[in-house]
Parts: sequence; structure tokens; C-alpha cells
Amino acid sequence: MSAHLSYGRVNLNILREAARKDLREFLDKCAGSKAIVWDEYLTGPFGLIAQYSFERQMLNLEKMFTLKGGRLPTADVKNIIFFVRPKLELMDIIAENVISADKMHSPRDFHILFVPRRSMLCEQRLKEQGVLGSFINIDEYILDLIPYDSDLLSMESEGAFRECYLESDQTSLYHTAKGLMTLQALYGTIPQIFGKGECARHVANMMLRMKREFAGSQTQILPVFDSLLLLDRNIDLLTPLATQLTYEGLIDEVYGITNGYVKLPPEKFAAQKKQGEAGKDLPTEPKKMQLNSAEELYAEIRDKNFNGVGAALSKKAKIISAAFEERHNAKTVGEIKQFVSQLPHMQAARSSLANHTSIAELIKDITSEKKYIYSSPFIISVLVNGYFLSDAASEAFFDNLTVEQEFMTGVDTDKVNAYIEDCIAQRDPLIKILRLVSMQSVCNNGLKQKVFDYYRREILQTYGYEHMLTLNNLEKTGLLKPQTSTRNNYPTIRKTLKLWMEDANEQNPNDISYVYSGYAPLSIRLAQVLARPGWRSIEEVLKMLPGPHFEERQQLPAGLHKKRQQGENRTTLVFFLGGVTYAEIAALRFLSQMEDGGTEYIIATTKLINGTSWIKSLMDRPEAQTL
Repeated sequence: MSAHLSYGRVNLNILREAARKDLREFLDKCAGSKAIVWDEYLTGPFGLIAQYSFERQMLNLEKMFTLKGGRLPTADVKNIIFFVRPKLELMDIIAENVISADKMHSPRDFHILFVPRRSMLCEQRLKEQGVLGSFINIDEYILDLIPYDSDLLSMESEGAFRECYLESDQTSLYHTAKGLMTLQALYGTIPQIFGKGECARHVANMMLRMKREFAGSQTQILPVFDSLLLLDRNIDLLTPLATQLTYEGLIDEVYGITNGYVKLPPEKFAAQKKQGEAGKDLPTEPKKMQLNSAEELYAEIRDKNFNGVGAALSKKAKIISAAFEERHNAKTVGEIKQFVSQLPHMQAARSSLANHTSIAELIKDITSEKKYIYSSPFIISVLVNGYFLSDAASEAFFDNLTVEQEFMTGVDTDKVNAYIEDCIAQRDPLIKILRLVSMQSVCNNGLKQKVFDYYRREILQTYGYEHMLTLNNLEKTGLLKPQTSTRNNYPTIRKTLKLWMEDANEQNPNDISYVYSGYAPLSIRLAQVLARPGWRSIEEVLKMLPGPHFEERQQLPAGLHKKRQQGENRTTLVFFLGGVTYAEIAALRFLSQMEDGGTEYIIATTKLINGTSWIKSLMDRPEAQTL
């Protein structure tokens, strides 16, 4: 399950094994049979750390339940262990569970594990409910950085951007610093730290302070990382608002990828059944698919622009077809035996090809029928007899793309946009509207007061005045705001950093701009320039972006200075504070694979996001406050 974590430049399986060891140590404290009651949000992240079938055998786990109000399900076990985030509403549910179990007079030991930190307020709530004394163990499990893939780590902190930029809460920054200290304990001290933004500065300061506090207890490990780049999400508010145009980004835009899995409508996959099974009932449950580099085909196509996926799938189909035809050439016993030994891998490859062909078809169906959550503007193609045929999904589809590209190139950003007006009049999904008006605002360094007031009035009158708090949140974070200065720095930034590339090559890219079919993510351009020729060449642009930029050096213990071989690439950890998109990840992977790049990147983030999930996190939901 986790072998792919070992294949990259950095063996991230070491981090996963360390997290599993800590989990086992806590569970070992609970002697006897066990049942775990999960906060549902945690099941996905923990699934990336532990294999449930294996842990059940090793740790005497009998049952697993989802945390719900009322009575606990029946389980003949000695220990009930609650795995929860520190949220007050969850404490009320736990109290219900414990009280109902006490009434049954069943002799059980209760334990609670807070993830990622204990909360005194939560313990006080349990005390008020009269159940705190029922717990034998109350502990915390520090799950900071979770390995998602061979080059990707995420904290999956759902409210990180909101906390940092809206509520001025630095809790997630502290967790980030702790996670980076854990990383350094396993992979060695990172000699150079670069950063841009206020949050980046805070994290670097906390790391340096923690390092001083633990001086003398450092592990003697040769550094794996050459440098760390900390980037605030608010230095590049534009990129997450734009529709991602990579294969993986498109899947996330339309269906949403959660903890490395996507749930898809089952109809297309039913067609893959053998004809003898055609009479059976069609599946009604969503098809759940895991998406990571363990699947050879997915690793090959996930970072391609969607218009380049067709050629890759067509080529793969021919290779698989030719491999199966080889059976006719197998004459001797040895040749037949060799073919049979390759059969499982060939069948898996054929199944993988069928799945990704179905996903391409699903996306085409959704976009053309206008059922998609966010009207992502793509040219969707579908595999027919091994070839991709372009299909214009809908007029609105291309209008959306045109408007996005106009904003990114600075066209008519200072006036009310007719397409946005029409979308509001047609009551298109509010998140689609908010993404577009926020993009216009960001590209214009704020909207003229008249334009800002018009959009605000139209949105509130059409979608309801309950969204006033959401609009205020967007204004406070700098996404949708009135202009406070006549100077718009975005054209200068776009020109200096070459954020828009005409005629971007989508099939055989030579620049990171292929991930948005012309737009190069500002965040990734900063990482690219840092590697070569360095930030001194763009000093004026850096001053135009919010927050300080800085460089820190961490002293390495004697004898641990890395001697780089000639031609050996540097390894940089890029940490996005506030979230990163799959398109940005694809752009960094592209830079890693460049022959003359000289740098390989490992990506870390507080949360994997897309424009929809990002805007949703800023919509006002008072019931979802986390302690």
C-alpha cells in the first residue's frame, strides 16, 4: 500500500512509519480488546498512516465505529477509544456515548485521543457534562504532516487559511513549525530557509526558537533537504481562483479529491463489466478510486494538461494491445510461462486504462449537461476507438474560460463584466460568481468603488443577505475588496515574472504555464526564480507582494555538511501556508523533471485546495468553529 512513498527523491515512508509507531505506542497503553470510535473527518488522514487490516491483527482491534450521538453500537471489548479533533460539539456527542454506556453497566475503559493537540476547553466541557472522570487515558496524537504521495505532504488543516488570514489565529502556524521540526528530526537539519509573507516569517521564527530550545538533543543525520521555501498563500491569491487544467486538477475541480480518493458516478464503470454480467443490476454506490503514483498510468498522466492526456492514453492502449498480442508468438514452454507471469500486470494496466477513459467520459458528460459544481472551462475530449475527439461542451463553458483569461491578461478588469452580470441574473452557483469577481478584484488590485458596490448589491439581492458576512470575509482576506490606491501592481508583476505566456504548448510543455493553458502560477514562478538566478533579480517585484521576504541559515553540526556530487540536483522543500492546488503541484513536478533545472522539489502544505473548497472555507459557518 505504501511502497510508492519510498520511490521519490526523499523516502517519505520513514515519516509514515514514525507516525504509525506513535499510534501503536498509545494503543498499547490500552491493554485488552479495543474498539475505536472515529471523528469521521479523521478517518481519511489516518487511512494514509495505518492499514486497518494490519493494525487490527497487531493491536487487538475488534471494532471501528463513526462518532454519532446516542448509544454506542454493541461491542464486546474492554477498551473504547475516541479519536477526535478538539471541537466542543464533539465533546457533547462523546458525553452522550459515555453516559449511555454507563447506564448499561458494561465494564469498559474509556480513552480519548485528541488530534493534533489536547484542548483544556474540551476537557472542561467533558467535566461539565460529568464524564471527564470516566476516561482512563487522555492524550494527544501529533499528526502534523501526512505523506500523500512520494513527493507530497499535507497537514489537512481544514481551517488553516481562514485562521491565519481572517481570524489572526496562529495555531496552524505553530503546528506547521512543529511538523517541520519532526521532519528535521527524521531527515536532518535544513541548512537554508527562504520565505515570503508574514505567516512564513512567523513559522521560521518559531522553528529557530524551537531549535535553540532543543539545542544539544539534535539527531546526527546528514541533511536530506538543501533548502526550505515557505510561501504564504496570500502572496498569490490569483492561482487557486483559476480553473485548473491538468488531469488531476480537473478531477479535483469537478468531483473533489479527498485524502487521495475520488468518488465517481458508477454508470460509466458498469459498462466495463463482461457481457455475461450485463443482466445484473447496475451499481448505485459511487465508485471510489484511489489516486496516487502507485498506479503507473495515473502517475504518467496526472500532471499533463487535459488536452495532452488523449495522446498518452492512446499510446498506452496500443502498448497494452501489443503486449496481449504477444501470446500468439509464445511457442515454447518458457515463452508461455514468461507471458503468464506478466499477465497480472498487463490486466491491471488494462483495467487502469479503462478507468481513466471512463473518467474522461464522465467529465465530458458533466460539463456538457451543466451538472458540474463549478463551471470549469475546459476543452473536454473523450477516447473513441483509441483516439481523442475534441468536443465543445457548451457556450457557457468557453465564456467562462474567456473571462478568466481576460482577467489574467488585464483586459477590462476595471469595469462591471457582462458575463458575470448574466451569471448572477441566471442564478448560477454562488461559488462560481465569487471565484470570478474575486479574480477580477485580485487582477485589478481591488475593484473601483462603483464596481465593488454594484457586484455586492447584485449578489446580496440575488442570493440573499445572509451572505453579507461571507462578502466581508472575502474583503478582509484581500480577495474581493474596493480599490484603495490608483496604482495596480499586477501588470508589472505579470510582465516581470512572465505570468502569461502566449501559445503555451499543452502537448509537449516547455514552461510551467501549461498547467493553466497560458498562465504561470505566481507562487511557482517565485520558486523557479529562487532556484535560478535568485530572488535578488526580482527584488522590486517581491516588495510589491505582501509581507517580508527573508533568508535564514541553520548551523549544521560538524561533519554533517553535504558534499554534492557533480551534476547532483539540490532538494528543496516548498511549504505552502494556507493551501496549494494540484495544478501548482504539477508545475513543481515539471520543474523537478527539467533536465537543466538543477533542483528537485518536495511539496508540503497546510491543506490541498481548489477554488471551490477555498472559497467555501471562507463562507460564514459559525457552527464550525474549531478550538
